[in-house]
Amino acid sequence: MAKIKLTKGELKRQRDALKQFERYLPTLQLKKQQLQLEILQQNLILEEKKRVLDQKKQAIYLWAGLLADTQINLKSFLKVDKIQTRIKNIAGVDIVLLVALAFKYQELDLFSTPLWADGAIIALQEVIILQEEIVLLNQGVVLLRQELRVTSQRVNLFEKVKIPEAQENIRQIKIYIGDQLANAVGRSKIAKRKIEALVLEEVAV
Repeated sequence: MAKIKLTKGELKRQRDALKQFERYLPTLQLKKQQLQLEILQQNLILEEKKRVLDQKKQAIYLWAGLLADTQINLKSFLKVDKIQTRIKNIAGVDIVLLVALAFKYQELDLFSTPLWADGAIIALQEVIILQEEIVLLNQGVVLLRQELRVTSQRVNLFEKVKIPEAQENIRQIKIYIGDQLANAVGRSKIAKRKIEALVLEEVAV
């Protein structure tokens, strides 16, 4: 703890600092709670997206063997053309969410294409969309966790360092000023008695 000045001016400064810390702490605690809740919600969404993705992949595995028996280049139907995202602000943190993902348009030859190709293309596109959503959700959770770590450090700093330090400084200054005041009163009484004694001597003479 840094040495402080034992003065009335320093006492006021420490009291003002304590008020500021105590006013700011609830805001930090609320932000910490919001971040913890949002991380929980985002993780639930993330787990649900992963579950749906696994289901879709399992469904694709059932007919994936058909892809080897066709001359269709399905990759050309899976090229991403545009990605539309939006920013969501959560407790001061900007995270990116997927709005839409568009694939490059390509004509499908209805005469040479097997009937299952349409469904295959849609299923594979859905997998790509889910994968992109999961990537963005993971990035968002990382940002939220980083902000939670910083906010938690600030809460601990205020709760365990700044507020107790200011309270202790105020206590020390008040004790010192009280002692000084008591000493001043004592000296004043001694001086008063000396003056009274001198007056009495003068009167006696």
